[in-house]
Amino acid sequence: MTEKKIIAVVGATGSQGGGLVRAILDDWNGPFTARALTRNPDSATAKDLAARGAEVVRVDLDDEASLRAAFEGAYGAFVVTNYREQLTDEQAAARSRAQMELDQAANAARAAKAAGLKHVVWSTLEDTRPHFAFLGSEPPTIGDGYKVPHLDAKNEANSYFTAVGVPTTFLETSFFYEMFIYAGLSPHRDPDGMATLTLPMGDSVMALVAAEDIGRTAYGIFRAGARFVGRTVGLAGTHATGDQLAELFAKVLGKPVAYRPMTHDQLRAAGFPDAEELGNMFQFFTEAADTFVGNRDLNLIRTINPQLQPLEDWLIKHRGQLQSAL
Repeated sequence: MTEKKIIAVVGATGSQGGGLVRAILDDWNGPFTARALTRNPDSATAKDLAARGAEVVRVDLDDEASLRAAFEGAYGAFVVTNYREQLTDEQAAARSRAQMELDQAANAARAAKAAGLKHVVWSTLEDTRPHFAFLGSEPPTIGDGYKVPHLDAKNEANSYFTAVGVPTTFLETSFFYEMFIYAGLSPHRDPDGMATLTLPMGDSVMALVAAEDIGRTAYGIFRAGARFVGRTVGLAGTHATGDQLAELFAKVLGKPVAYRPMTHDQLRAAGFPDAEELGNMFQFFTEAADTFVGNRDLNLIRTINPQLQPLEDWLIKHRGQLQSAL
């Protein structure tokens, strides 16, 4: 029997990397085996992955040497950074979150090159700044000259992988379905008792995806091999307007749901942490919708990931959690 090739998965206990590890383990007769990289091998999730057959390895994205050791002997790696990572006050004072992502991506790129990896899938996003400049928009600048730091910095880091000559696929993700639950964006009752979906998208089309499908799609890219090296793949599971999203929620929840868009300025002024950045993000999603959505070909993704979940299927699976918000 041919020995399986190792895919080293950064963030293996998170939503994106976890989806890839599970996809590899589910394909028990496939060509790959999973090396799950995590800061905490003693976590319950890491232990579950180990029990299923993954090799679990401790790694720190801020430690290039630990990444190099974790990549050694692997065929490929999936790399993702976490802009929302919990930081201590000391860590937050030392560098911005965007700089943290840039530093970690640079570490991963150099480690991948040193380890001789044949294929890296880098989870990334668009740089919003050229789009805003082209469109003549001027949303607020947020730290280090970014408009949407958790998008812009990831795209900026693309160059690290190409500069060192790592064979890379750039997997551009989308708005997660999970945000409807964990960010409280699912329909809520308004003062009149009407279930309402409030998003700052106007009449524009939005691209959305299940977090699990990021890992599944990455697995399909690894299976396809050289076909996707050097390419950018835009990922989505659903394209929909605000009205269409409200119709889907109404269908699944069994009650009328109204779509009531808010403005980007209203979101920026909401007063919660990162409100300004999220307002800029939704402004980008709205104003650059034709390009952003157009770069995410659902038919192509279905050929890479036949299990791609439409939003309706995901909503049905999570109906109970969504109903609890009403």
